[in-house]
Amino acid sequence: MKMVKLLGIVLFIGLFVIQPMSFAQDSPKPEEIIAKSRLAFYYAADDMKAKISMELIDKDGRKRIREMTMLRKDDQDGEQQKYFIYFHQPADVKDMTFMVYKYPDKDADRWLFIPAIDLVKRIAANDKFSSFVGSDFTYEDVSGRNPNEDTHTFLRKDKLDGKDCFVVESTPKQPSEYAKRVSWIDTANFLPLKEEFYDKQNELYRRFEVGETKEVDGIPTITKRVVKNLKSGHRTEVSFTEIKYNLGIEDDIFSERYLRRLPVQWIK
Repeated sequence: MKMVKLLGIVLFIGLFVIQPMSFAQDSPKPEEIIAKSRLAFYYAADDMKAKISMELIDKDGRKRIREMTMLRKDDQDGEQQKYFIYFHQPADVKDMTFMVYKYPDKDADRWLFIPAIDLVKRIAANDKFSSFVGSDFTYEDVSGRNPNEDTHTFLRKDKLDGKDCFVVESTPKQPSEYAKRVSWIDTANFLPLKEEFYDKQNELYRRFEVGETKEVDGIPTITKRVVKNLKSGHRTEVSFTEIKYNLGIEDDIFSERYLRRLPVQWIK
């Protein structure tokens, strides 16, 4: 009888000892969430081609539209990666090209070709938070941020538009344009559905939101995205169309030669 009581006590205590350990094991690691989100959004497939329509909208509703074609090629998931962007219109940016070499352990290299003055301009690392061709996106937004530059904290699980999300706070380890970023990441496919940026006074000043996602070649893909400057009232809406993956894009496309001379076999 004493043995039965003793066994009951042990099992009772075990409920309180074992369950918290189980909960701890089930808790997501924020670094893993951010790393998977970066792969899902920036590294889908081996390469990608897409048409991009970018609407720049001021607080009074006036619009400017930019049309682009983007090529992307990954050397290795989560590591070295290359971007090439060609501007079709309007006239003030037509024939401009932008190229990025992204690395796992150092700042990305970025170049902008300005045909009006026949100049290839290198974008300095400290300009990565500057506006990308007058939009609310920065140069860093275009190609993404290395997760190792931030300290990540898991805040909670949440729902956003009916989708289960991980909510993660990311704080830059070095001085940055912003004090922290809070991300809502879809638990099903790890796409970032919303991001909020806070300034040094801990005030929300910039927000990214996803307007639409689709499966393209079986890959969950963001096809509409908007970024809002909450202080100026300006916003930029981006639509991705004619998305194609795994095309076998040649590596030599991503060179200064093609910044100046359009690779017509890929961009028409």
